[in-house]
Amino acid sequence: MSSTLDRLVMMANQIGRFFTPQRGGDAVAGIADHLEKFWDPRMKENIVAHWRAGGAGLDGPVREAIGRLKEAKRGAPLEAGR
Repeated sequence: MSSTLDRLVMMANQIGRFFTPQRGGDAVAGIADHLEKFWDPRMKENIVAHWRAGGAGLDGPVREAIGRLKEAKRGAPLEAGR
């Protein structure tokens, strides 16, 4: 992985660790909402491409949240990258 991609994975997992204990069963929605609202389109494009390629290093809830992003919904089924 490139250092930029490493950083995106680290940031996404940090967001996941923030939302998981606070939202209980709705953590995935919180993570997806945060990524959708606050991440630059290029960041989202890169993390979705990484998710489609298998998502190495992404925590489970983060992996699921990325599948809910608009970019992930275009083109590939939501099961991609799992």
